[in-house]
Amino acid sequence: MSASKTDRQTDIREREREREGGEMEERGMEAELVSIPATPKGLSTPETSVTPRGTVRTSARVKASWTPTGVTSAMATPRLLSPSGSMGTPMKKVVVSLRGYLEEVGHLTRLNPQDAWLPITESRNGNAHYAAFHNLNAGIGFQALILPVAFAFLGWSWGIISLMIAYLWQLYTLWILVNLHEAVPGRRYNRYVELAQAAFGEKLGVWLALFPTVYLSAGTATALILVGGETMKLFFQIVCGALCTSNPLTTVEWYLVFTSLCIVLSQLPNLNSIAGLSLIGAITALTYSTMAWVLSVSQARPPSISYEPLRSNTFTASTFSILNSLGIIAFAFRGHNLALEIQATMPSTFKHPAHVPMWRGAKVAYLLIAMCLFPVAIGGFWAYGNLMPAGGMLSALYAFHNHDIPRGLLATTFLLVVFNCLSSFQIYSMPVFDSFEAGYTSRTNRPCSIWVRSGFRIFYGFISFFIGVAFPFLSSIAGLLGGLTLPVTFAYPCFMWVLIKKPQRFSFNWYLNWSLGILGIAFSLAFSAGGVWSMINSGLKLKFFKPN
Repeated sequence: MSASKTDRQTDIREREREREGGEMEERGMEAELVSIPATPKGLSTPETSVTPRGTVRTSARVKASWTPTGVTSAMATPRLLSPSGSMGTPMKKVVVSLRGYLEEVGHLTRLNPQDAWLPITESRNGNAHYAAFHNLNAGIGFQALILPVAFAFLGWSWGIISLMIAYLWQLYTLWILVNLHEAVPGRRYNRYVELAQAAFGEKLGVWLALFPTVYLSAGTATALILVGGETMKLFFQIVCGALCTSNPLTTVEWYLVFTSLCIVLSQLPNLNSIAGLSLIGAITALTYSTMAWVLSVSQARPPSISYEPLRSNTFTASTFSILNSLGIIAFAFRGHNLALEIQATMPSTFKHPAHVPMWRGAKVAYLLIAMCLFPVAIGGFWAYGNLMPAGGMLSALYAFHNHDIPRGLLATTFLLVVFNCLSSFQIYSMPVFDSFEAGYTSRTNRPCSIWVRSGFRIFYGFISFFIGVAFPFLSSIAGLLGGLTLPVTFAYPCFMWVLIKKPQRFSFNWYLNWSLGILGIAFSLAFSAGGVWSMINSGLKLKFFKPN
């Protein structure tokens, strides 16, 4: 009996040892399975300690939370954290994949489902090439051809210095906007007004940014109808000559022809879908800008040319003329109201953020813009001096060299301007289309059908045509418009950087952005006053519903 009792106790002890060994193995497996890569930056990890025997003690029980904003994990030994440790190949692959997944999870963006229905954010397959096309198409246009008019009042030295300062300033503010697109983790500011609301507050942001951005979109589209229609009329006159003078189209009819072409092209659904048009617009802008100054400098200069800055009879009048000229230079740099919208068309991940291809494309675009603006301003002023007409380079070519330059070259230049205006109309109208469709989808909670979308764009095209006919003098007040819209390009981005990024007080970055922002607001007020005075002094007749 004693022997059998002893054997029974021995069996019990062996079973307990086997049970403890199994528990130890299960604990080891649990430690290995629970081990995940290092927690992404900014996420909490519980403290752990490992005894020499390999058992794991945790300070608290932790539940893994697989949410975009936070991941909490239990950690094991450093050996288990490293994929190059002593674990097998399958586990190594799991850990590597899990680490990449956690990096992406830590950078997931909270997307608005409505964005998938809107033309700006409907497609997110943009790249650096698309960014270059869009920025170049938006950043250069008919306003570049008016730069020699500003040089006529500023002269050589101050004209070049002002143009250089404005170029570097707007390039810096563009860099700010590109980097503020995802300044807050988990949020993309896809539109300029959204970023203004985040910086200045919901109501103040709308008040400050809505008018200038709406003008830069809708107002520029209206000005493009005026310039495009008038250029089509000049092209027709040059090509036909005396053969087509019996019953020509009126100016309003040419506006209508141009508007109809714009409406047809506007049926492309979203911003990425017009990348081809932006490429055409960029190529035509580069070509006609180069042709304009090359044709001008290759011809004989007018005999009465002078490079002395134009001066008025009084000091006050001269001061306002200079301010108006600086406003023309500021108006030459446009497109910042579209920077965030262009960047919104690109995919963005933790490893491949959208600001990298956006800035790469923007740098190429603005290098080419500089290669257009500076030769046009300097070459145009050299060719015509202070005899430059108020309409800019195209008016000067037609007025001084209508019979000197072959009709084919002159007609080609005007035709390229028409193509560029058609392309620029699309990219500047896209924010307005986006606003129309945002209002519709927010009320109906469904995407716009193709008929609703087409109806919005036809309506907008004819409203722009009506405004152009009612206010045909809009393209002649570039100085005033440059002053009113200057904060969008030169001032607001600096304030937004300070309010969102919050650099250290009284640091160089803090002083720089506050100074540039305040100067931008002051220049905006001064240039606007100069533009109003120039309108009054030059006797601009506000002929409503009477285009020339």
